Amino acid sequence: MTIGSTHMASPGVAVAGTSRTTAAPDEALLAEIAGGSRLAMRTLYLRHERRVFRFIMRMVGDRCLAEEVLSEVFFEVWKKADHFQGRSSVSTWLLGIARHKALTAAAAKSRPFEPLDGAAAMNVVDPAADPDEAMLDRERGVILRRCLKALSSEHREIIDLVYYQDKTIRQIADLLAIPENTVKTRMFYARKRLAALVEAASDARPETASLH
Repeated sequence: MTIGSTHMASPGVAVAGTSRTTAAPDEALLAEIAGGSRLAMRTLYLRHERRVFRFIMRMVGDRCLAEEVLSEVFFEVWKKADHFQGRSSVSTWLLGIARHKALTAAAAKSRPFEPLDGAAAMNVVDPAADPDEAMLDRERGVILRRCLKALSSEHREIIDLVYYQDKTIRQIADLLAIPENTVKTRMFYARKRLAALVEAASDARPETASLH
């Protein structure tokens, strides 16, 4: 199966079910995928590919490996769509598959669990911003990426799931198979450690502070 490519219809000819499929909720798409719908697979892929890729990238720290893992994740979805039982959201289910695949791939290639290099852009600068503001945004992005690298793998993972994947405490607990109180504790210490690292890094760059 090739994800992300479908046969194009002739101009002006509507494809039956296309609008309905592309607007369908994730759960409905999985049901269609289980029935062999390539259009539903492509729709789900386009809907979640970017976020899942960034999650993987922050885990493996290697773009080529992250792309390989991404393909494996969605191939797994294609094969096992009928295994989804609705115990979590589809996006959380996808991240669970991605996490397992990423950890396995990193271990197989003897790569440490170190996410986030410059390729995993987390800081998008408004093109309309003035030069000073754009430079300040870039400085903040550099500082944040360096500080995230300095966190433990557990704390990096919590920060990613909360702030970049928008997951709730309950969703994270289900994904990591840990109690909700453990999630809260990790999040508290992760935020505290990250804040301290960012403050220390900012203090060490007086030229950045002078831009305020």
